[in-house]
Amino acid sequence: MKITQYFQKFFHSSQSSGMILLFCVFVSLLIANSSAGTSFQYFLDAQLGAYSVSIWINDGLMAVFFLLVGLEIKREIVEGELSSFKNASLPIFAAIGGMLVPALIYFFFNNGTPYAKGWAIPMATDIAFALAIISMLGKSVPIAVKIFLAALAIIDDLGAILVIALFYTEELHWNYLLFSGGILLLLVLLNFFKVSKHIFYLVPGIFLWYCMHHSGIHATIAGVLLAFTIPTNVSTTQISPLEKLEQRLHTPVNFFIMPLFALANTNILFKPGMVEGLFSSLGYGIVGGLLAGKVIGIVLFSFIAIKIKISSLPAKSNWSHIIGAGFLAGIGFTMSIFIALLSFKGHHDLQDEAKFAVLIASVLSGFTGALWLKYFAKKPELIQEN
Repeated sequence: MKITQYFQKFFHSSQSSGMILLFCVFVSLLIANSSAGTSFQYFLDAQLGAYSVSIWINDGLMAVFFLLVGLEIKREIVEGELSSFKNASLPIFAAIGGMLVPALIYFFFNNGTPYAKGWAIPMATDIAFALAIISMLGKSVPIAVKIFLAALAIIDDLGAILVIALFYTEELHWNYLLFSGGILLLLVLLNFFKVSKHIFYLVPGIFLWYCMHHSGIHATIAGVLLAFTIPTNVSTTQISPLEKLEQRLHTPVNFFIMPLFALANTNILFKPGMVEGLFSSLGYGIVGGLLAGKVIGIVLFSFIAIKIKISSLPAKSNWSHIIGAGFLAGIGFTMSIFIALLSFKGHHDLQDEAKFAVLIASVLSGFTGALWLKYFAKKPELIQEN
């Protein structure tokens, strides 16, 4: 299987940004547990214009991240790995299983508890970290498996976006929602009339973000809606406006926005009893969902899809590769932390407990997936191509 130039760039940027993300996690943890921790929290809570610094990061800059995710999803649907049912079916089935089983595990442990609202926390996969690790494994993992994990993570992000929109909306303000709909209609018309300049989409996109922010629906959804209105094509020779914008956003998102999010939101203050908290229903739900639920759901639903002959294994791969990819998909990190912040909004202690559980689960999933693929998965050259 020949890897496309977009996936080559995707893997390269994910590997580099994953290292920076990891560095920012350590820095954030160090700051939070040092004498500078209180000052850093004051800085995050400080007002910068209409909103606090943390809101600008989590609602503002993260909308740009979701814009990039939306662009990647649309491109893959139109011309990439998700453009045909044959290619898309396995990662789609795997992603559904990888979202459903972790949510059910969390629900099993936390139904009827104060933690019940966090059921979506273990559903998410962190694209940057997962692809960074699988990229570092080099030729020991078939290219088709890397593409499978990338497509799975993209679909997973789409699922997380829908969950945020449908289940983490507290109160709707219909006037702002109508304004948002009007702006979205304008963007669709611009696409219909083949307007190609980015400025004509980005300026209305800012107003869309503002109206969405005040409508009650999380403002980051504006980034995805904007992305789906950017024009693209199926040509392999002509670069579309969508592809140009995607290329321009990769660097600031991967090397500024995501590290800044990690720096601002991994500032977990370690407290007595936090480790014991991993053995509470919240800890069992998050760690069990990410570490076990992800791989169980991905492997089970992939097996069903292949058994009923809808899908086939990626080229030069076997089930051990799917298991390894399933473990790596358990790296929830940024997306899971983001959902944890929404789930326990206003409850900082619960947020910290959830973030700590996500951190531990992500580390365990990453190490397990890397070791599995490196030492237990059969080498690609020993496997006959499907």
